Amino acid sequence: MSNMMQLHRNKRSFAVVQDMQEPSDSVTDAWVHLVRAGREVVGQIEAELRGADFPSLSWYDVLLHLKRRPDGRSSPREIEDAGLFEQYNLSRLLDRMETEGLVRRVPYPGDKRRQLVEITEEGRSLQRRMWGVYGPAINRSIGEKLTDEEATHLAALLLKLMRSENT
Repeated sequence: MSNMMQLHRNKRSFAVVQDMQEPSDSVTDAWVHLVRAGREVVGQIEAELRGADFPSLSWYDVLLHLKRRPDGRSSPREIEDAGLFEQYNLSRLLDRMETEGLVRRVPYPGDKRRQLVEITEEGRSLQRRMWGVYGPAINRSIGEKLTDEEATHLAALLLKLMRSENT
Protein backbone atom coordinates (compact mmCIF):
# COMPACT_ATOMS: atom_id res chain seq x y z
CA MET A 1 0.00 0.00 0.00
CA SER A 2 1.26 3.45 -0.76
CA ASN A 3 0.91 6.61 1.25
CA MET A 4 -0.86 9.51 -0.35
CA MET A 5 -1.63 13.13 0.40
CA GLN A 6 -5.17 14.35 0.03
CA LEU A 7 -6.59 17.81 -0.14
CA HIS A 8 -9.84 18.13 1.80
CA ARG A 9 -12.09 21.15 1.48
CA ASN A 10 -14.14 22.35 4.35
CA LYS A 11 -16.53 25.30 4.31
CA ARG A 12 -13.85 27.98 4.59
CA SER A 13 -10.54 26.59 3.46
CA PHE A 14 -8.56 23.63 2.30
CA ALA A 15 -6.70 21.26 4.60
CA VAL A 16 -3.96 18.85 3.61
CA VAL A 17 -4.22 15.43 5.18
CA GLN A 18 -0.94 13.56 4.97
CA ASP A 19 0.01 9.95 5.37
CA MET A 20 -3.35 8.51 4.43
CA GLN A 21 -3.18 4.88 3.45
CA GLU A 22 -4.39 4.23 -0.06
CA PRO A 23 -6.75 1.25 -0.14
CA SER A 24 -5.54 -1.93 -1.76
CA ASP A 25 -7.18 -3.15 -4.95
CA SER A 26 -9.05 -5.83 -3.03
CA VAL A 27 -10.38 -3.28 -0.51
CA THR A 28 -11.46 -1.00 -3.35
CA ASP A 29 -13.13 -3.93 -5.12
CA ALA A 30 -14.94 -4.88 -1.90
CA TRP A 31 -16.21 -1.31 -1.55
CA VAL A 32 -17.46 -1.16 -5.15
CA HIS A 33 -19.19 -4.54 -4.90
CA LEU A 34 -20.75 -3.69 -1.53
CA VAL A 35 -22.29 -0.48 -2.84
CA ARG A 36 -23.42 -1.99 -6.14
CA ALA A 37 -24.88 -5.12 -4.51
CA GLY A 38 -26.83 -3.07 -1.99
CA ARG A 39 -28.18 -0.79 -4.69
CA GLU A 40 -29.10 -3.72 -6.94
CA VAL A 41 -30.84 -5.80 -4.27
CA VAL A 42 -32.80 -2.82 -2.92
CA GLY A 43 -33.73 -1.85 -6.49
CA GLN A 44 -35.02 -5.36 -7.23
CA ILE A 45 -37.09 -5.43 -4.05
CA GLU A 46 -38.45 -1.91 -4.64
CA ALA A 47 -39.47 -2.98 -8.16
CA GLU A 48 -41.33 -6.00 -6.80
CA LEU A 49 -43.18 -3.83 -4.28
CA ARG A 50 -44.11 -1.32 -7.01
CA GLY A 51 -45.27 -4.19 -9.21
CA ALA A 52 -47.63 -5.28 -6.44
CA ASP A 53 -48.92 -1.67 -6.04
CA PHE A 54 -47.28 -1.18 -2.66
CA PRO A 55 -45.43 1.92 -1.46
CA SER A 56 -41.64 2.01 -1.10
CA LEU A 57 -39.45 0.27 1.44
CA SER A 58 -39.18 3.45 3.49
CA TRP A 59 -42.91 3.13 4.27
CA TYR A 60 -42.44 -0.50 5.28
CA ASP A 61 -39.44 0.48 7.39
CA VAL A 62 -41.50 3.00 9.39
CA LEU A 63 -44.45 0.63 9.79
CA LEU A 64 -42.27 -2.25 10.97
CA HIS A 65 -40.49 -0.05 13.50
CA LEU A 66 -43.80 1.15 14.94
CA LYS A 67 -45.32 -2.34 14.92
CA ARG A 68 -42.40 -3.68 16.96
CA ARG A 69 -42.83 -1.05 19.67
CA PRO A 70 -44.87 -2.35 22.63
CA ASP A 71 -47.36 0.52 22.38
CA GLY A 72 -47.03 1.01 18.60
CA ARG A 73 -45.62 4.52 19.17
CA SER A 74 -42.30 6.20 18.59
CA SER A 75 -40.85 9.67 18.27
CA PRO A 76 -39.84 10.80 14.78
CA ARG A 77 -36.21 10.87 15.97
CA GLU A 78 -36.40 7.22 17.10
CA ILE A 79 -37.94 6.27 13.75
CA GLU A 80 -35.13 7.99 11.92
CA ASP A 81 -32.43 6.41 14.11
CA ALA A 82 -33.88 2.90 13.74
CA GLY A 83 -34.46 3.07 10.00
CA LEU A 84 -32.77 0.87 7.44
CA PHE A 85 -33.05 3.56 4.79
CA GLU A 86 -32.09 7.22 4.81
CA GLN A 87 -35.05 9.42 5.59
CA TYR A 88 -34.10 12.73 4.00
CA ASN A 89 -37.50 14.17 4.73
CA LEU A 90 -39.12 12.01 7.37
CA SER A 91 -41.66 14.68 8.20
CA ARG A 92 -43.02 14.67 4.64
CA LEU A 93 -43.08 10.85 4.59
CA LEU A 94 -45.04 10.79 7.85
CA ASP A 95 -47.45 13.39 6.43
CA ARG A 96 -48.17 11.13 3.45
CA MET A 97 -48.53 8.07 5.66
CA GLU A 98 -50.88 9.95 7.97
CA THR A 99 -52.97 11.09 4.99
CA GLU A 100 -53.26 7.42 3.96
CA GLY A 101 -54.44 6.51 7.48
CA LEU A 102 -51.39 4.32 8.23
CA VAL A 103 -50.07 6.36 11.16
CA ARG A 104 -51.34 9.17 13.34
CA ARG A 105 -49.53 11.78 15.36
CA VAL A 106 -50.40 11.90 19.04
CA PRO A 107 -49.28 14.34 21.75
CA TYR A 108 -46.14 13.44 23.67
CA PRO A 109 -47.02 12.85 27.32
CA GLY A 110 -46.00 15.86 29.37
CA ASP A 111 -44.64 17.93 26.44
CA LYS A 112 -47.13 19.59 24.11
CA ARG A 113 -44.33 20.73 21.78
CA ARG A 114 -43.43 17.14 20.83
CA GLN A 115 -45.38 14.39 19.14
CA LEU A 116 -45.29 10.65 18.88
CA VAL A 117 -46.16 8.70 15.77
CA GLU A 118 -48.53 5.78 16.27
CA ILE A 119 -49.30 2.95 13.86
CA THR A 120 -52.97 2.42 13.02
CA GLU A 121 -54.72 -0.88 12.32
CA GLU A 122 -54.61 0.03 8.63
CA GLY A 123 -50.85 0.51 8.96
CA ARG A 124 -50.45 -2.87 10.65
CA SER A 125 -52.47 -4.48 7.87
CA LEU A 126 -50.39 -2.85 5.13
CA GLN A 127 -47.14 -3.92 6.81
CA ARG A 128 -48.33 -7.55 6.89
CA ARG A 129 -49.43 -7.46 3.25
CA MET A 130 -46.17 -5.84 2.15
CA TRP A 131 -44.19 -8.56 3.95
CA GLY A 132 -45.93 -11.07 1.70
CA VAL A 133 -43.98 -9.51 -1.20
CA TYR A 134 -40.92 -8.22 0.65
CA GLY A 135 -40.03 -11.49 2.44
CA PRO A 136 -40.05 -13.65 -0.70
CA ALA A 137 -38.15 -10.89 -2.57
CA ILE A 138 -35.41 -10.98 0.08
CA ASN A 139 -35.25 -14.73 -0.35
CA ARG A 140 -34.99 -14.46 -4.15
CA SER A 141 -32.33 -11.75 -3.94
CA ILE A 142 -30.21 -13.34 -1.21
CA GLY A 143 -31.54 -16.66 0.08
CA GLU A 144 -31.56 -18.36 -3.32
CA LYS A 145 -28.03 -17.13 -4.09
CA LEU A 146 -26.29 -17.87 -0.79
CA THR A 147 -26.30 -20.90 1.46
CA ASP A 148 -27.32 -20.30 5.07
CA GLU A 149 -23.65 -20.58 6.02
CA GLU A 150 -22.66 -17.96 3.41
CA ALA A 151 -25.47 -15.66 4.53
CA THR A 152 -24.33 -15.99 8.16
CA HIS A 153 -20.75 -15.23 7.14
CA LEU A 154 -21.84 -12.24 5.03
CA ALA A 155 -23.96 -10.88 7.90
CA ALA A 156 -20.96 -11.20 10.26
CA LEU A 157 -18.67 -9.39 7.82
CA LEU A 158 -21.18 -6.59 7.30
CA LEU A 159 -21.67 -6.26 11.04
CA LYS A 160 -17.91 -5.93 11.41
CA LEU A 161 -17.96 -3.05 8.91
CA MET A 162 -20.80 -1.37 10.80
CA ARG A 163 -19.04 -1.37 14.14
CA SER A 164 -17.41 1.95 14.92
CA GLU A 165 -14.92 0.70 17.50
CA ASN A 166 -12.00 2.20 15.60
CA THR A 167 -13.51 5.65 15.15
